[in-house]
Amino acid sequence: MIGIDEAGRGPLAGPVVAAAVLLDLINPIEGINDSKKLSPKERERLYRIIIESACGWAVGTASSEEIDRLNILQATFTAMYRAVCGLTVAWNRALIDGNRIVPHLPAERQKAVVGGDACSASIAAASILAKVTRDRMMLDFHRRYPEYQFDRHKGYGTALHRDRIGRHGLCAIHRKSFCSAAAVQTTLYL
Repeated sequence: MIGIDEAGRGPLAGPVVAAAVLLDLINPIEGINDSKKLSPKERERLYRIIIESACGWAVGTASSEEIDRLNILQATFTAMYRAVCGLTVAWNRALIDGNRIVPHLPAERQKAVVGGDACSASIAAASILAKVTRDRMMLDFHRRYPEYQFDRHKGYGTALHRDRIGRHGLCAIHRKSFCSAAAVQTTLYL
């Protein structure tokens, strides 16, 4: 059974990232939890353990351009589908964090689990891989666009990020469909 989760649905910039993980349930990994409940240091530690000991794992992404073109829900499904397609191991059933299954995968082999990252180790492991991968991508984007300080907010709509958009406009990784409202809010704060 694989677990599938995503990171980055809400930010104003950057990709949405999904992961699919098939854990070795005979050798459980101590400390796996919802990525949002772990410190960055603990997520990095668990990331290394998961990729070394899982029976299989893969990550898929959808870019900010795809998010603008498809919408965030469809882009999230695209990232999830890409993650599953990247697996090199066979799987029988998928548990997806949330209330919807992934289109283009066999419906009878999927189950949506609301709050799944809190009750399934496989989904929690996927949440960790997705979050760490996305955070690393945002650090790379910070090096390309330091004026936005992506290292501090990872693209989320913080006051700092909205301020940077107000000062510098949008860059190539901003989600234009998300930022039109943020730009209006930013001008109200200036």
